[in-house]
Amino acid sequence: MTLPRIILITGTDTGVGKTITTAALAAVLQRQGRSVTVYKPCQTGHNLGDSDITEVVRLAGPLAAETGIVLGEPLAPVPAAALDRVVLPPLAAHAERILDLASEHDHVLVEGAGGLLVELDHDGGTLAALGAVLGNQAGFVVVTRPSLGTLNHTALTLEALERRRLDVTGVVLGGWPDTPGLVEHTNRATLASWSAPFLGALQDGAARLDPAVFRERAALWLEEVAA
Repeated sequence: MTLPRIILITGTDTGVGKTITTAALAAVLQRQGRSVTVYKPCQTGHNLGDSDITEVVRLAGPLAAETGIVLGEPLAPVPAAALDRVVLPPLAAHAERILDLASEHDHVLVEGAGGLLVELDHDGGTLAALGAVLGNQAGFVVVTRPSLGTLNHTALTLEALERRRLDVTGVVLGGWPDTPGLVEHTNRATLASWSAPFLGALQDGAARLDPAVFRERAALWLEEVAA
């Protein structure tokens, strides 16, 4: 599968598995001999020890990775910045850095904060807007849950991308259970039947695996990317 140089990883909600998907994508691409770097425009929750970049590097293996700004509280970027009394970088600054990284690597993986339309700066800039600035070098991977309600959430996110004429690289299920039921199976079949490419499903609890095992299994989870 041919992937864009810049891959923006977004979710239908927070906690759906964006970080694990980013790590799995990085692992698969590095295994293919690609030069990969990871960029997160905004990390919140630093006071609780949250660091998505650290987790990606731990699971995917050594790679260049950086964060645009780190904030203390586990909130959306704008209210978190207000509590920290800092000014968020403008969207243009993130875009400039991502394009610089893209000139040095085969792929830049950009992990968003929360969902597609969460504001990343004080002017209403979102991950969707960032994708528009980056243009045809960029494509979106949408991470979603396998549970009840996911079809509506995924459809809304895909519709928002389509209305903005932003490329969709594919959809990933962020936490496939060991014993899926009727809901999970039917949701997976439905998502796979839609026009957006279905890239695969990540094992539930993947972050608890030994990193070496994680890297081996990533190609099985994201079989369309590894093909």
